[in-house]
Amino acid sequence: MYAIGVSPWVWASPVDDEALAELIPRIAGFGFDAVELPLEQPGDWDPVRTRDLLASHHLVAAGVCAVTPPGRELVAAPAAVVASTVAYLRTCVDNAAVLGAPSVGGPVYASVGRTWHMSPAARVACYREFREALSPVADYAGERGVSIGVEALNRYETSVVNTVAQALDLIDGLPPNVGLMIDTYHMNIEESDPYAALELAGSHIKQVQVSGTDRGSPGKDHFDWPRFFAALRTTGYSGALCIESFTALNKTIATAAAIWRPLAPSQDLLALDGLTYLRGVVR
Repeated sequence: MYAIGVSPWVWASPVDDEALAELIPRIAGFGFDAVELPLEQPGDWDPVRTRDLLASHHLVAAGVCAVTPPGRELVAAPAAVVASTVAYLRTCVDNAAVLGAPSVGGPVYASVGRTWHMSPAARVACYREFREALSPVADYAGERGVSIGVEALNRYETSVVNTVAQALDLIDGLPPNVGLMIDTYHMNIEESDPYAALELAGSHIKQVQVSGTDRGSPGKDHFDWPRFFAALRTTGYSGALCIESFTALNKTIATAAAIWRPLAPSQDLLALDGLTYLRGVVR
């Protein structure tokens, strides 16, 4: 059975040492197995302290979530911006290695919300530029036993990668420790058949985020979760399933994720309902 995890973003942003000291005991008390750790800024949380805190509550680090606000770009950006983004991603890898997390996942190619039109030739060039920029990060991660999961986002949040097929094209030729992060929220918007897309992703899957089609609890939506997990099992993925949602009470993250209303009576219930549903369906 898959480990079930959750992102602290359900409750807080920024996710820092203070937030984790409060949330990790609560997450463990709810019965989760794992935590996915977003790194908004290097130094927000100490990886050694976080590793020990997780261990003391019998939780594992499901992965590190790379965060790409404006100014974190690997494509169509000045060399200095690309270099600073590479440095940030190396920090994500370092933190994952300390935590014992298997992967770093996220939209590592460009900042969330950045969109521009590309001709077919321009897209080919963009993807080539991405591979050149990520290649040293991939090597660095591989030396430390860490994978990188590239996340496709919906059309309103990026014009670079929206589908699994595009993501596979994007990473073609990179080392095998580079694969995909699956996010059901984005798949529901962009994939004409998300279950077939999951099968297409196959052995390339490194990290999986699950949320309802409205960004709320899995199971309180129209997604065919039993079919999704049947398809996931065929891929051989054995990592955690992490609920990713956000609080509407934090202005910065609510704006970034377009969360304009509460998605559950409380954030605790959002997490607990999702955990209960996922526990049942993955069995």
